[in-house]
Amino acid sequence: MTSHRRHLRALLAGLAALSLSTLAACANYSQPAASPSPTGSTSGSAQTVSLVTPGKLTVCTHLAYKPFQFKDKDNKTVGFDVDLMDLVAKKLGVTQEIFDIAFEQITSGAVFAAKKCDAAAAAITIRADRQKAASFSDPYFSATQALLVSTDSTITDLPDLKGKMLAVQDATTGQDYGKDNAAANGYTVKVFDDFPSGANAVLAKTVAAAINDNGVVYNFAAENPGTKVVKEFNTHEKYGFSMGKDNAALLAVVNDVLKTAKADGSYNAIYQKWFGKDAPKD
Repeated sequence: MTSHRRHLRALLAGLAALSLSTLAACANYSQPAASPSPTGSTSGSAQTVSLVTPGKLTVCTHLAYKPFQFKDKDNKTVGFDVDLMDLVAKKLGVTQEIFDIAFEQITSGAVFAAKKCDAAAAAITIRADRQKAASFSDPYFSATQALLVSTDSTITDLPDLKGKMLAVQDATTGQDYGKDNAAANGYTVKVFDDFPSGANAVLAKTVAAAINDNGVVYNFAAENPGTKVVKEFNTHEKYGFSMGKDNAALLAVVNDVLKTAKADGSYNAIYQKWFGKDAPKD
């Protein structure tokens, strides 16, 4: 009898353990859709966005790149990219905090590896080499390269730069395009840390021309009558917001915000604000 009871107890204990194990295996541990919270949990996602600083969306950029991101008269960072990332911060229920950092640290992914920022918004062209270092959102802006010269210049294209100097910005697609075409056109390249330095060198006539993305080049020419845009090179570039490879939850939120903004008209309103015209149709 004692032996029989012992076996019965062992059998019942085994059944109880099996029942608990089965329940655990069937349980759903994903988070349900939730309202945005100060800690950065996303709405409509089973994942939680982990932020570098709780309550803030920390965004890295490289100033100045007007009208995408630059300092206004009150020393506040504003621009097209800033307004779009504000929509992301709003979706997360947090505020955006922006840090100015070297562009190469952004494109290399170093800022994400060091946990310096959650995302980067710096008019970044999506390229295969950059995608190896960071994840990119869906494209939000199309760009070309454009050539800036002084208003009294006779230069209209790269061949006219033979024997002269072309200003480029470090770590940009403009630098790559300028260097790739230097030998064939007989000019030399001078590298600047930021766009305004190269553009102002055109004004000062210490360089013959500058090449950079069309958005900033046209903006500079409009604000500086001593310069003009004489040529665009259709490089078929697309901008994307970047973030760490391990931040799939944030990537999903950014893409959702961009899709919604284009559908509800808020993207077009922001585009009109900074470019004075409707956004081009996809």
